[in-house]
Amino acid sequence: MLAGNDIIYFANDWDGDPLSKKHIALRLARNNRLLWVNSTGNRNPTPSIRDVRRAWSKLRQFFRGCRPVAGNINVFSPLVIPFHGNRTARWLNRRFLAWGLRRACRKLAFRKPITYSFVPSSADVAGSLGERLVIYHCVDEFSKFTGTNETAILGMERDLMERADIVLVSSSRLYKTKHRYNLNTFLVTHGVDVAHFRNACSPHIPLPEDCVDLPRPVIGFFGLIADWVDLEVVRHLAAARPHWSFLMIGEVQTDTRALLALPNVHLLGRRSYESLPAYCKAIDVAILPFIVNELTLAANPLKLREYLAAGLPVVATPLPEVVKLVPLVRSALTPAEFLVQIEALLDEGRRGPDPAVSASMELESWDQKVEEICEHITGLQCGSPGAIRPQSTEQQPSQEGLWPSG
Repeated sequence: MLAGNDIIYFANDWDGDPLSKKHIALRLARNNRLLWVNSTGNRNPTPSIRDVRRAWSKLRQFFRGCRPVAGNINVFSPLVIPFHGNRTARWLNRRFLAWGLRRACRKLAFRKPITYSFVPSSADVAGSLGERLVIYHCVDEFSKFTGTNETAILGMERDLMERADIVLVSSSRLYKTKHRYNLNTFLVTHGVDVAHFRNACSPHIPLPEDCVDLPRPVIGFFGLIADWVDLEVVRHLAAARPHWSFLMIGEVQTDTRALLALPNVHLLGRRSYESLPAYCKAIDVAILPFIVNELTLAANPLKLREYLAAGLPVVATPLPEVVKLVPLVRSALTPAEFLVQIEALLDEGRRGPDPAVSASMELESWDQKVEEICEHITGLQCGSPGAIRPQSTEQQPSQEGLWPSG
């Protein structure tokens, strides 16, 4: 395990939902000091109320300066002009971001830090901050998000990968597209907080008040409700089974008008991470319906492992990283296939949290994933031939510790 290091950590916003970045950071911070750098932006802003509020929030956070938020973790919120295809904006960002980060590092007395980045837009400053190591951890095909400047994001990401000492990726598809730019590229799939989600199996956890009276069965989803979620599947299921309840938990960032007319669809909005096991306890079958495109084909859905750690039966779109978890997960592509698979699970009596399903996630814990990450980093630092051996385009990443792809 890494210990005694100062780490500049480019991620999403600290106050957002706990994604892979926060799970990894909290474990690294047990033995290292982290400067968490709030999002430097991926997509171009719009004149929407949401983006105006976000810009105002960013401004307020910047003037709060570098602040402690958890053990060994301080947060810095930079001011960045998120027009990454504009040369003037990039020039200003590079200088202002570097100035702000050097100032924060001096305040924290950072020495020879490691830069650990999840965001391509960090390319403009990564490697220029007196680091002894640069790490890029790619968890999405960032250029494929709606609203991004694809050419600019791809260019920054390639820059960052070529500059990095090591590249980590969270899916096999990302490995195939990224390792050509850096021979020190390794696959580390997402983990899960097994102990937290296993609370769904406990008889002592009460159901949330807004779920107590829902008619059974309850078909559930939690996560960001964005344009990659196939809401047509949900609409079809809810219309076909009006006596079932459909529980949708998460911030809404896409058009959900087609669901609002359905009385058995319950859009609860965002709920705290701490409350999710209780909501899992209310769910009979969890679903993960995704639209299939270049973004989702490269994804490794974090929620899938969280469903399983809660012991839930799951029906999901057969993305490459989903198929690896068959037979723990049942796959379905069309609305009709989702309905068939859900009804099959219900007919078999497989509904609600099952401790045996939760136990299947023991080897997928975040503690083990962070240990794997640290082994790659320390192997590189020590010059281990196994850690830095070039991998050919035909060589497949190791699947050790993963479920069989079937």
